[in-house]
Amino acid sequence: MKSLLHRFLRDRRAELDEAAFVLPVLILVSVAIVNLAMLGTAALSAGNAANYGARMGSVAVENQAAVAASAANQAIDAARVGEYAVNVTGGGQPGTIITVSINFSVPNYFGGLARLFGASAPDTFTGLTQSYFRQEGW
Repeated sequence: MKSLLHRFLRDRRAELDEAAFVLPVLILVSVAIVNLAMLGTAALSAGNAANYGARMGSVAVENQAAVAASAANQAIDAARVGEYAVNVTGGGQPGTIITVSINFSVPNYFGGLARLFGASAPDTFTGLTQSYFRQEGW
């Protein structure tokens, strides 16, 4: 009986040792997946908003830059992740290029964890997306 109890406790101890090694790795992989998903979502949202804003500005009859900025900001309002800044240039005459640039940033949850291990990582991921459309003539 004592031998059976001893074997049972030894097996449990081995399982806890394995969990102690695997759990931190699983947590780091999970945080990395969340970071990448947030970055991808923000980049996709910014790209779609820039494209939508440039297209709306290119077909507007008057005040193309304001229409493009308004449309891009409206599209970004639906994004739930990140911070965005819209910049519009161009427009005014048929044939000119309207450029919508969107800077975006998302938090990096790995930054704090990296400092625990003596490494450095940025606190935020940043990116830039641009879209160009030629203004249509009316």
